[in-house]
Amino acid sequence: MSKQWNVGVIGCGHIFDAYARLSKVFAPIRLVACADIDMAAAQRRGAEYGLDALSMEALLARADIDAVINLTNPASHAAVTGAILAAGKHAYSEKPLALSLEDANALLAQADKAGLLIGCAPDTFLGGAHQMARRLIDEGRIGTIKSGSAHFMNHGMEDWHPNPSPYYQVGAGPVLDMGPYYISALVNLLGPVKRVVALASKFFEEREVTAAGPNQGTVVKVGTPTTSQALLEFASGAQIHFSVSYDNWGHGHSNPIELHGTKASLMVPDPNFFGGQLQIIDAAGSHVSTVEDTAFGRQNWTWPSGNVVGNYRGLGLVDLLDAADKGRQPRASGLFARHVLEILLGIIRSADERRFVDIVSTVERPAPLAEIDAARFKAADAPLAFAG
Repeated sequence: MSKQWNVGVIGCGHIFDAYARLSKVFAPIRLVACADIDMAAAQRRGAEYGLDALSMEALLARADIDAVINLTNPASHAAVTGAILAAGKHAYSEKPLALSLEDANALLAQADKAGLLIGCAPDTFLGGAHQMARRLIDEGRIGTIKSGSAHFMNHGMEDWHPNPSPYYQVGAGPVLDMGPYYISALVNLLGPVKRVVALASKFFEEREVTAAGPNQGTVVKVGTPTTSQALLEFASGAQIHFSVSYDNWGHGHSNPIELHGTKASLMVPDPNFFGGQLQIIDAAGSHVSTVEDTAFGRQNWTWPSGNVVGNYRGLGLVDLLDAADKGRQPRASGLFARHVLEILLGIIRSADERRFVDIVSTVERPAPLAEIDAARFKAADAPLAFAG
């Protein structure tokens, strides 16, 4: 990487800590400033990580900041990303890119006109596990993929998240909250989606917050479906069942993603993370592959529960800045995120209207992230482990 880039962050909430801590993993970026609508939150984060705590306007006015990460709430993503681009800086947003296709298209047009790059999480598909899955598919090990499934199922977050209410409102729910991880992983592996059909429901009209904090004991009104069953038809011909829910007490789907081809079946690990174990099942039996020796596949992040995962959030930003340096499109690009968003909104629309919904946009699969390039992104003194 020929340049080090100064980066600011707007939004100092729950996910900020992961981005700030993991920035030390990457050679090309240096966090220098943070901002939040709550100045006290910005000052607290600034003191914690040695960053300048600023208003959003002051951060965007800083001439030495090259790119800005947008970690605001989803309803603010489009407006804040637009302001970042208007300030002449590359923008990288948490998912989703926007809450409407109109806003997403406007952001893409704005970035193109300004000669800037726009990227969007999730970037987990760039991790060691999902890139290995991509290589296995591209090498023909699985054959032609005809069918598969993707499952995210739990009982919501009111027992652990101090402010779960936004997750149960229009613009969120499991489709727009967790769906981006699964759909991004699938589009990276299989290519663009052609059409979708879905049904949706909710089990409960309200939820009681049991997590510790100021909202404990309060009741959240549920304003959006919390279970969705969808069938995705890919342009390749693959048909994938996609199920997401905040209503399940438990399930037996041990493989978050399964892909079934003419030569083999491929079990893909959790797309919310960068590492994990892959399994190929073919005529010769079962073969397990691990990715611990890849640049961004090592299990490096230990949760309080003791569960260890691969966490390298910010990799998509690093790839975007490398793309800016080399005059190419980033892998976790705005175009990619717009297609993912259209699929997710299509699932919601299909369930509302009880019909198939065609996906108008298309997108090329992102270029694979070769291990030699991934190694370039990693700092020589990158921390090996984090306590989440």
